[in-house]
Amino acid sequence: MTDVMTNKEKEAFFAGKPEARELFMAVERKIRAIGPAIITVGKTQISFATRTQFAWVWMPQPTDKKRPLHSLVLSFGCGRQIVHDQIVEAIEPYPGRWTHHVIIAEEADLTDTLDAWLREAYRFSEMRGRKPDPQNRSSEEGSA
Repeated sequence: MTDVMTNKEKEAFFAGKPEARELFMAVERKIRAIGPAIITVGKTQISFATRTQFAWVWMPQPTDKKRPLHSLVLSFGCGRQIVHDQIVEAIEPYPGRWTHHVIIAEEADLTDTLDAWLREAYRFSEMRGRKPDPQNRSSEEGSA
């Protein structure tokens, strides 16, 4: 998928929601600053991936009165549970894989702490699913 196609898809995803689009662009800049990521635009969310998906942006339902108007939910996955005031929910869908949800209502919500979590999620996605390298022998094997 090309950037041009992705840009058109992102525009369609945020049609009529310029505030949410601006917040998304700020999230995207943060993630692109970490490293290259594959962006996939779906019907209900936009995902970011390396080897596997590590972050998702979605819009709360308009009927969800607990979420600020024009806000986004940024979800990210990592190998541990993070407990912090900024995280509104954390679930463990698989053993050792945690998904965390953060409400982004304004750019100020994109904190340095959130940057660190996104970097952790990015690294976690790069490592997931890798098989051990048979050429990488432990020091125990070579010593006798």
